[in-house]
Amino acid sequence: AEAGVNHNGSLDIARRLVAAAAAAGADIVKFQTFAAERLVAPGAGKADYQKRATGVSGSQLDMLKRLELGRAAHEALIAGCREAGIEFLSTAFDLESVELLASLGLRRWKIPSGEITNLPYLRAVGGKGGEVLLSTGMSDLGEVEDAVAALEAAGTPRSRICLLHCTTEYPAPLDEVNLKAMAALGRAFGASFGYSDHTAGIAVPLAAAALGAAVIEKHFTLDRGMEGPDHKASLEPGELAAMVRGIRDIEAALGDGVKRPTASELKNREVARKSIVAARAIEAGEPFSPDNLTTKRPGNGLSPMEWDRVIGRRAGRGYLRDEAIEL
Repeated sequence: AEAGVNHNGSLDIARRLVAAAAAAGADIVKFQTFAAERLVAPGAGKADYQKRATGVSGSQLDMLKRLELGRAAHEALIAGCREAGIEFLSTAFDLESVELLASLGLRRWKIPSGEITNLPYLRAVGGKGGEVLLSTGMSDLGEVEDAVAALEAAGTPRSRICLLHCTTEYPAPLDEVNLKAMAALGRAFGASFGYSDHTAGIAVPLAAAALGAAVIEKHFTLDRGMEGPDHKASLEPGELAAMVRGIRDIEAALGDGVKRPTASELKNREVARKSIVAARAIEAGEPFSPDNLTTKRPGNGLSPMEWDRVIGRRAGRGYLRDEAIEL
């Protein structure tokens, strides 16, 4: 559950986001850790989606300064997550923030799409040796390959890397999602794969779960009407809960991939299948033929798959209509 910067710089709102994520049944609630002045230069402009959400005036730096969370806030949120029974995670956006999170005991790392070409950053995260969720928005396969190689060289094996397919637009147009590329990433790198979603609604993350995503990331907010860059492209708590329920249902439904009758099916097999029975009265010694045999429920007699073995044989005794044939 991606809380991101939807706390608007308020620890109280951040705590409420933790509670909402836990109530929705998410495994992890994720924030963002950065110092605005280390993240963007003063002249950096806002993205179009940020302008739509917060207005065209002001710089990206000014906007982000209002969304910082300090060490004390992180400590409070980690304690709140522990109490709520949900894992705390945060994306670091600069090297100092990586070290801050490491000092707070984080052993799982989320690399955002914008840092996939930041070699010093990749080396810093890779050197921590924890599990890595690598978002791949805006990148091609070669850039993903370079990032994975950097993480591996720094000390994080591929077995601890999960590649998240992502479309970095808010909201992401459905015709640009290209969800088939998610599993293709996993096949290309022999790695775990998942999906970081920026589409409206919950249909696409549910589809990703059905396609085998090991991780689903989705922005959420307490209220889409709140001011801030990411609220409008986020789920509200009830929608987040519906998405989690849907994913849990899909997880249960996917099973182990072995085709076999289930326990609940076995009790219905006899009722639903058919047996070979007499289509009319048959005298002893009469040859069995398509004229005097048919198939009917229940399936507690001779299987219709034995039809060819039965045709042409002579009846060992007389049969009444609808009586199951015996050999």
